[in-house]
Amino acid sequence: MENILIVDDEKSLLDLLAVVFKKEGYSVKTAISGPKAREILEKEDIDLVITDIKMPQMSGMDVLKFVKDRNDETPVIMITAYGSVKQAVDALKAGALDYVVKPFDVEELKILVARGLEKLRLKQENILLKRDLRDKYSFEKMIGKSRVMQEIYALIEKVATTDSTVLITGESGTGKEMAARAVHAQSHRGDGPFVSINCAALPENLLESELFGHAKGSFTGAIADKKGMFEAAGGGTLFLDEVGEMSPWTQVKLLRALQERKVRRVGGNDEIPVDVRIIAATNQDLKKRIQEGKFREDLFYRLNVISFEMPPLRKRIEDIPILVSHFLQKYCDKLGKPMKRLTPEVIGLFEDYAWPGNIRELENVIERVVAIEDRETVTAGCLPREIISPQKKEETQLFLQPGFSLTAYIDDLTKKYVNQALLTTGGNLRQAVPLLGVSYRTLRYLIDKYELKNIRKEERNGESAARKDAERG
Repeated sequence: MENILIVDDEKSLLDLLAVVFKKEGYSVKTAISGPKAREILEKEDIDLVITDIKMPQMSGMDVLKFVKDRNDETPVIMITAYGSVKQAVDALKAGALDYVVKPFDVEELKILVARGLEKLRLKQENILLKRDLRDKYSFEKMIGKSRVMQEIYALIEKVATTDSTVLITGESGTGKEMAARAVHAQSHRGDGPFVSINCAALPENLLESELFGHAKGSFTGAIADKKGMFEAAGGGTLFLDEVGEMSPWTQVKLLRALQERKVRRVGGNDEIPVDVRIIAATNQDLKKRIQEGKFREDLFYRLNVISFEMPPLRKRIEDIPILVSHFLQKYCDKLGKPMKRLTPEVIGLFEDYAWPGNIRELENVIERVVAIEDRETVTAGCLPREIISPQKKEETQLFLQPGFSLTAYIDDLTKKYVNQALLTTGGNLRQAVPLLGVSYRTLRYLIDKYELKNIRKEERNGESAARKDAERG
């Protein structure tokens, strides 16, 4: 139950408001003066204050300042006379939630109080949520409480104690770079640099120069010697993202650097020792790339000393609500907007959606919602079309996956529909026939095939009982 403090030197108004808000279900304290309000505020936990502006001894502005000095989050609503609206505006600038002008509508005041307490609840929930995310479900900025993520955290802690090369696989948007940063942060190299490069983003000649550096005069525009990323990451970690996209020639040079722990700049002659840990990542099947002649097998084994796969979002559904809360907080803070709340329907749609773009796609959706929607409550109508469409995860993700069987899939659907029809009709086969669009004989065959004999038995018993009743009649 929220605690409200009402401050006014007019006793009749004070008593009236006390009765009104007690009927609304609030715990109400009253103060006939500013000093009395200060005594209550020093002893009690007050969630919201309603105060008159013009009072002897201690004005409403003084009460507002005292409240805000103690807890800036406590909402304060000011009551002002018609001729003192300028004071009320000054109060808003000083941190008041809102004001009402005498004579005021009690219903309007009720709405302001409810709104103020709701904002306070949201702020308190956000503080608790952020603390919960940080303490319970985060690991070096990675967020998730699911079993599969807990396993990833445990593996990262073990991997971090070694200096071995790591290969992280997984679909695009699953957080492979975040995992690489976590390995780096947990390792003895955590105080050193973490240098990241996307191998798919640069053409071959530029990628080689970025990785290994170049000597002055080695090509047009090379006006000075330049360190490559191997050297820049000295004492730390070099993260090679999308390593499966690397050209064959650059793969040769990378393999040599991994074997020798030395690099040679483009156009240079000297071999430069490097002290760097390599973490590589890819969303490609490297073994398939090897079979296609697009990736060196010897390089694969150099990279694949320790490997793990980042799970897609559809395999960690229980993490979606806390990821949503994290991204809501992030973008509401970034865009300076009040915290938004998602309806249970929206969370359900998120949990049903396949998320082909994984966490990156979820983050983009939340950013879009925060940027575009002005309402504090986010409903299904605020979401992109592909999320609110009836297409489900199993329909979008099941096909063309390893181990998929069309026969088994059709059998499973058929069994579900037959079972649903029987449940709908209470086991009456003749009523189920038109629902399924099959013949009576076909329905009996399907019941036998999918071992739904108990339903047939109940139906036969029912038909037998009906015949006996008819004969007795």
